Amino acid sequence: MAAAANPRSFYSGSNPPHPNRFVFSADPPPKISLTPDQFNYCSEALKLFSQKLQMPDEINREFSHLQANRITPSEMMRRCTVGFNGANLDKNRYSDVIPFDTNRVVLNSCKDYRPAAKGYINASFVTTSSSENISKFIATQGPLPHTYEDFWEMVIQCHCPVIVMLTRLVDNYKVLSYIGAEAKHFYSLKVVEHAWFLARRVSLNQRVPPFKVWLVHLSN
Repeated sequence: MAAAANPRSFYSGSNPPHPNRFVFSADPPPKISLTPDQFNYCSEALKLFSQKLQMPDEINREFSHLQANRITPSEMMRRCTVGFNGANLDKNRYSDVIPFDTNRVVLNSCKDYRPAAKGYINASFVTTSSSENISKFIATQGPLPHTYEDFWEMVIQCHCPVIVMLTRLVDNYKVLSYIGAEAKHFYSLKVVEHAWFLARRVSLNQRVPPFKVWLVHLSN
């Protein structure tokens, strides 16, 4: 973990922090309360991950297997009909990363109200073989300028407590924005900065009560 990291504390300007500005804090984020099932699942996952790191040849073998068994373009077209619908094509960051129809996230309310859109967002539920009490995950792309509102609609609809960014914040010379230009919608942006990750505590002020979520960006 990051116990050895040295977080820094400072404000974004010389004046007292404005409610809509980032507030940098050295305080660690509050501990997340896990159910016994969640704790056992996370412990088992961490154990298996640690074991797998000791077997680089096995990791390479599994990756090669995935590459050799990639879905064919025709099969993708058959299983990802909503994502390839003309109403949704411009909502995909990459043309070969499309959610399957069977496990895609369906928005109850989205910016695109056309029936053909079918509540589409480029996001998929990730299931596990564990009990239903275990938290589920969503795999999604970084929001595009015109899918930004749908992204946050999904976060709120699915009650996502944490957003983990595993990719760079700059893609093809374009900055990926999770906050968007409308920063006025957010407040109390507390930031905890460590050597290997950056965590932002964001509160969406247009919700009653305000919806709070952690944005964690792995920098290395």
